[in-house]
Amino acid sequence: MNIVDSNVARTLALEDLVVGQVFRSGRHQLDERQIIEFASQFDPQPFHLDNESAKNTLFEGLAASGWHTAAITMRLLVQSAPILGGLIGAGAEINWPRPTRPTDELYVETEVKEIKHLRSRPDRGIAIVCSTTRNQHGEVLQTLTSKLVVPKRTT
Repeated sequence: MNIVDSNVARTLALEDLVVGQVFRSGRHQLDERQIIEFASQFDPQPFHLDNESAKNTLFEGLAASGWHTAAITMRLLVQSAPILGGLIGAGAEINWPRPTRPTDELYVETEVKEIKHLRSRPDRGIAIVCSTTRNQHGEVLQTLTSKLVVPKRTT
């Protein structure tokens, strides 16, 4: 297995990616303030805004918005998967199997699942990757399967 740590020094083109390659991110420590600030702006529901109110919901306590978890995942991905031209999505499927909590420390492992060369666009291809966001206990908080547009090297 080809593992790439979060401190990769160079950007990667389509030719640099291989099926089975894994990118590991750094970590992000979440807290109650971050959850409430994000929810106040983008997902103002009681279980994201107030711990007391959240106790009487399906989550039984304060939980981050799934979109907040996705945003943190994106930041960690950008820092750990240095794709030439950036991480440009062409579609995705996302799942949140368990809530993200204020004490969680998130990290992401991204595995290249498939590489497609495009006949219609010979200067680029599609990499299908699966990113798993976990907390400090290794529990899966989010899975994200993405199609990324990845340029080929122009040398």
